[in-house]
Amino acid sequence: MDESVGYWDALAALDWQVELGADEAILDLPVDRFDLPLPTPAPKPAAALVTQAAPVQPASPAVDTVAIAKQLAESAGSLDVLRAAMEGFEHCDLKRGARNFVFSDGHPSARVMVVGEAPGRDEDQLGKPFVGRAGQLLDKMFAAIGLDRQVDGAGGLYITNMLPWRPPQNRDPKPEELAMMQPFTRRHIELAEPDVVVLMGNHACAGLLGRRGITRMRGNWEDVLGRPAMPMFHPAYLLRNPAAKREAWADLLEIKARLQG
Repeated sequence: MDESVGYWDALAALDWQVELGADEAILDLPVDRFDLPLPTPAPKPAAALVTQAAPVQPASPAVDTVAIAKQLAESAGSLDVLRAAMEGFEHCDLKRGARNFVFSDGHPSARVMVVGEAPGRDEDQLGKPFVGRAGQLLDKMFAAIGLDRQVDGAGGLYITNMLPWRPPQNRDPKPEELAMMQPFTRRHIELAEPDVVVLMGNHACAGLLGRRGITRMRGNWEDVLGRPAMPMFHPAYLLRNPAAKREAWADLLEIKARLQG
């Protein structure tokens, strides 16, 4: 730019060019783009330091929950100790979603011990097994052969479940849950010493006999820990299938005959 041109004159000339529509500033002389120096390449990033990977630690062995349950159960010398051991057992996830721990109902001196499957909604709320509609039917069934959970001694009825915590949404117990809690149930039977064990439903049979198929198994005496065991339809099944009450009555008569024999 001509240095003789003053600041204000140059500014006025610029305003005039803007009014004419100029929108880009250029030099007085053309620029030879092919004669410009090549751009300096950007420096490469420093290479990352190669560090030796830490050795992979072997995974810790899985906890044998069945072995832990078996050890706790075998060390229980009384029903109170067994109850405390079960209630403090932290390896069953059902415990985290249940409202109450459900151990038993009735008197352990009873000659007949009923083993059900798992608590339902009503049982979870009250902390006792078989207190809903199925429980009311169970009471009527055994009252017909002279047994009552409120009675101590020979005329009593002692009740428990394979699982002491309610499965979510009343779903069926999983095989691994039955296997985990089975040592406690077996010890429960040993400590209560009933004359007859009643297995209510498929899951009780699966947990203590290792077999399913209650329609085929019911009415046939089995052996649980050296004691006679009678598989029966679960009262909840009888509520859905009233016609099966005839078979249930026949099973009750078998139990009554065994107690009188």
